[in-house]
Amino acid sequence: MKIGKEVFELIFPKDTFEWFEITDSDSDENNVYITLTEKDIPPLDDETKYKKIIAKKFHDITIVDFPLRGKRANLTFRRRYWKIEGRKEYIKRDIKLCAPGTQLETEFADFLKGASREVRNILDEYC
Repeated sequence: MKIGKEVFELIFPKDTFEWFEITDSDSDENNVYITLTEKDIPPLDDETKYKKIIAKKFHDITIVDFPLRGKRANLTFRRRYWKIEGRKEYIKRDIKLCAPGTQLETEFADFLKGASREVRNILDEYC
């Protein structure tokens, strides 16, 4: 049975498959490892859309997402960098992958913050 993209869209952070595709996966006793590689779609603006743009390198970012079947979900996003002909600097797409100051996916970080508030409220009432 083939698993459709719709199923993966329920599991992964919102809009993941707009910019990434799954390129590798593995698991062990305690972890699930999934690698998503950014599609080769360079960010274009009026200044760069007529220049030659070449994908040059990747930068890997691993974040922790909601557990899958009791295993820690480690998502490695392979961020793509492009080089524009005639320029020294690299460009990349501005995609927010994790909550600021964490290595957690944004929705998972929000969930944990909410859960900690609920526990605190219960403990305050109990005391």
